[in-house]
Formats: sequence, C-alpha cells, structure tokens
Amino acid sequence: MYDTFDKVLVQMEAAFRRLEAQVPPPVRVPYKDGFVLRYREKTPQQALLQKFARQISGLHAIRLLLSNGFVQEQGVIQRTLDDIAEDILYITLGLSTGDWTDNHTKYLEHFWMEEPGAGMVKRDKIRAYVNRAGGQDDPSTADANGREIFKAYSGYVHANSVSIVDMCGGNPPRYHLAGMIDSPLYGDHEQDAWNYFYRGLVSSVIMAKAFEDSELWTERFNSVKGFEKVFASEIFKAPGA
Repeated sequence: MYDTFDKVLVQMEAAFRRLEAQVPPPVRVPYKDGFVLRYREKTPQQALLQKFARQISGLHAIRLLLSNGFVQEQGVIQRTLDDIAEDILYITLGLSTGDWTDNHTKYLEHFWMEEPGAGMVKRDKIRAYVNRAGGQDDPSTADANGREIFKAYSGYVHANSVSIVDMCGGNPPRYHLAGMIDSPLYGDHEQDAWNYFYRGLVSSVIMAKAFEDSELWTERFNSVKGFEKVFASEIFKAPGA
C-alpha cells in the first residue's frame, strides 16, 4: 500500500513541477521590517498551483500519520483535502466551461486577501456549482453526500466526543495517545486513504486541463485510468467492506 502511495506522490510532484514552471513565481515584496513572498499577478492558475501544493503536502501527511496509527489526525487532514480538491475542481470548471461566475471572482478575491475577512464564498455554493457544472447525474444527492462527508470529518477537526472516544480501546477501555494501529477501526482509515490518493491523481488531470497542457493531460489521464484498473477493489469499495 505505502509503495503505491509513494508512487502516486512522485507522479503528482512531477506534474506540479511542470505546471509550476508555467506561471510567474512569487516575488519578494516589502512587509513591515522585512519582506514576504507574494504573487503579483494573482491569476487563477497561480491559485490552483498553491491549492495543488497543499494537496500534495497533505497526502504526504496522511501517509506519515496512517503509517504511525494517528488516524484521528489523518481525519483532520482529510477534511482539509476535501475542500482543496473541491476548490481545484471549482476553479477549473469555471475556466474550462466558460461559466465564470461572480462567486468565482469573489472566491479568488478572498483567497488573495492578506488578512481574510468577509466575503468568503460558502462551501455549499461551491459544492452546488461543482456538482452541476461537473455533470453529476443527480446533483441534489451529490450535494447531500458532500454535506454528510463534511460533517463526518468536521468531528475530527473540532474534536467532538463521538470522534475522540474512538481513541479508546481494550478492557477496560483506555485512551491510546501515541497511535492506534491496533484499533479495529484502523482498516477503515486505511480504506479512506486510498480514496484521497486516488483523488490526488484525479486533481493532476484537472490541473493539466486548467493549464491547457494537453500533453500532461493525456499522460495524467492515462495514469488515472491505469490506477483505476489495478486498484479498483481498493478505491471503489465502501469502508469496512
């Protein structure tokens, strides 16, 4: 499993480096008594590249957390990656379909703010756009499913009781504070990880589309299809199955 995850990361990083070379890099700008790096142009592609960077680093984090049994913390990262993958698709669909809305503009304005304030586009609006512009057969059901996933992983982010108590195990029950590899729930978290690495590969295809890099798109698309064929039993089965 981990060898496969590592190969996915190598492929994603190679795609990232190719795309990184296609946009102006951040530059030094004065800030207080020193400087910071900022993008001057603030293009959609630069925003996408940053989102893709966080998706890749997040997958590295999942790999490390899972291998050491920190599945609660894995859930926190997965909650973040859900939003990032959705954001990548949201921006790319706006570019590729020509249906760039006022909300897309607001989204990027908020994204580039030095100190984010009011004006953030709500997640349900982003999700609704993605499910409809993305051609979902039943967008309403997709919206509902997205909300359920959002709620499930938000429990890890906000550390509610229902999530935390899963750290208990044994007889008598005691909290496992340094990893949960022996937990009966560990297999479900392993299964979750497959889905996020698969979605990372899909994001590399979406990124190539947004950058209009047809050669990279073909390469990444074929890679995703090959991954689906070899690992269908892992990425398309329900947790616990």
